Amino acid sequence: MKEPLIGGRQEWHQDYGYWYQNGLLFPDALSVFVAIDRCNKANGCLQVLPGSHKVGRIEHKSVAGQTGADLERVEHLKKVFPLTYMEMEPGDALFFHSNVLHASDANNSSNRRWALIMAYNRKSNNPLESLAPPFPRYTPLEKVPNSAILDCTNLTDFSGKEFLDPTADKTVKADTSNRSEQATKA
Repeated sequence: MKEPLIGGRQEWHQDYGYWYQNGLLFPDALSVFVAIDRCNKANGCLQVLPGSHKVGRIEHKSVAGQTGADLERVEHLKKVFPLTYMEMEPGDALFFHSNVLHASDANNSSNRRWALIMAYNRKSNNPLESLAPPFPRYTPLEKVPNSAILDCTNLTDFSGKEFLDPTADKTVKADTSNRSEQATKA
């Protein structure tokens, strides 16, 4: 979620670059980026290097407080794979392999840039618990009728639900210095 004039930059990375650190043995996963708002260069649209998944996993390390790809290698790969700005309309979706290099710039426009990003992993590719205790494991989806959303009466109880805590994720350096201030604003 990139708010106008403040949404930050996402450094170059492969999703598998940090999923590997979370215990996934294979890059048998993909991400889906769905634009909620118009995405363009001005508001920090996604940038990808199409075909970069063919190079395999690149070493990732801490880059600007994020887990990012080796920037020297990324610069060399930009000479081989064309930098593509994924300008999208609301509702557009981009499906990409977990080894595709991607990034996004800060939102320097007066328009917000919100998106949903879903990650999918093969059932057979469960993360190793010894490497990634907080990372979710395979859970079968239970198909429900379309009416289930309208019939739902439990709108506030999250007991029994798991959420990824950025302070427990070793691939993210979460800033907890103003967490109570953020909670007050919410």
